[in-house]
Amino acid sequence: MAGQKKLLRALAGEKQDVPPIWMMRQAGRYLPEYRATRAEAGDFLSLCYNSDLAAEVTLQPIRRYGFDAAILFADILLIPQALGTDLWFVTGEGPRLSTITTEADFAKLGPASDIHETLNPIYETIRILSRELPSETTLIGFAGAPWTVATYMIAGRGTPDQGPAHALREENTALFEALLARITEATIDYLSKQIEAGAEVVKIFDSWAGSLKGEAFQKYALEPCRQITAALKERHPGIPVIGFPREAGEKYVGFAKATGVDCVALDNAVDPAWAAANLQVDGCVQGNLASRHMVTGGQELVDETRRIVEAFRNGPHIFNLGHGITPDANPDNVQLMIDTVRNG
Repeated sequence: MAGQKKLLRALAGEKQDVPPIWMMRQAGRYLPEYRATRAEAGDFLSLCYNSDLAAEVTLQPIRRYGFDAAILFADILLIPQALGTDLWFVTGEGPRLSTITTEADFAKLGPASDIHETLNPIYETIRILSRELPSETTLIGFAGAPWTVATYMIAGRGTPDQGPAHALREENTALFEALLARITEATIDYLSKQIEAGAEVVKIFDSWAGSLKGEAFQKYALEPCRQITAALKERHPGIPVIGFPREAGEKYVGFAKATGVDCVALDNAVDPAWAAANLQVDGCVQGNLASRHMVTGGQELVDETRRIVEAFRNGPHIFNLGHGITPDANPDNVQLMIDTVRNG
């Protein structure tokens, strides 16, 4: 594995003296160069679908910081749009979608096989990045997990408790499960096309996994992730998959083995020492510095970064945040974090 990229070596189970590092939302509003490119694009969705500009913002944090991985610039809600829902973003408030709450709404969705006409610009972004990224930088593709995507499609927006999705799950289980199955099928096809275009790793973001309790977590978070991972590995043998069942708590234990993912990404609430004992035994873990440190900086950032690196030093580890970097982060604090990881 000596010649392999650092991130791929970690995903293959190799312990490294200095862990590879990247950040969720590393292409984002905290960077002035990102803000300039987004202004050029006109709005967020236009940026996602402009392959040249989406590739540019993906490359910006690589140029600035030399991260070990670049993650495709896109959004988890492009699949609902590709399936036929209306999608728009309200400044300062976030996404809005036409809702799927009845059989008639569901009937308006297109088949999973029809998503690529909408999503072709995303694949082109990946092809551009495959050509332009430094040879040592791993390219990560991604999608939202079916449950998390479904919560937006059912509510028409983000909600604090995913209440509308839980209500539909209980009141019309058949419709809810049909929607989840459609999203799962589309996600497999979408990620498969990303891999064909040049993605070397894919990540499944289940941002709202923690709101699923008991058996519901097994059925609607774990099982779709297992299905997607199995299908991708059948189509693309050897492709590494990162799973992120955010706020899963104790349900992180055994998640990698049960789903087949090569790495579990950890949220802010997970104690690194506990994770090393209970999760890293099953393979690579990713995380999990709290993103607030990118705002506050200082010695606390250095100390916490060192604590995480030390906790995971006996096994495969990818250093990352426990959540996406926030727009109010100081770019200098990102450099401080990287220097601490790489130089001790």
